[in-house]
Amino acid sequence: MTVLVDDPRWPAHGRLWAHLVSDDNLDELHAFARSHDVPARAFDLDHYDVPEELVPKLIAAGAQHVDGKELVRRLIASGLRIPARDRR
Repeated sequence: MTVLVDDPRWPAHGRLWAHLVSDDNLDELHAFARSHDVPARAFDLDHYDVPEELVPKLIAAGAQHVDGKELVRRLIASGLRIPARDRR
């Protein structure tokens, strides 16, 4: 499994946010997130929203830094992607 994190580019709540995903397995993604203080409430069906200040810690812990397009491409290829039409 590879955990991926993209660049924090999404503004909300006065800060920028990135996405944390797995290219293989949600259970391992949840375990990685828990072990690095990412709260469960940050999970949004197929990814975690993580604040900008947490990104360096996640990369140091083994998350692979990729751009947003690569993150989405690999999430789709994994079969874990939840399309926008299925989010509501």
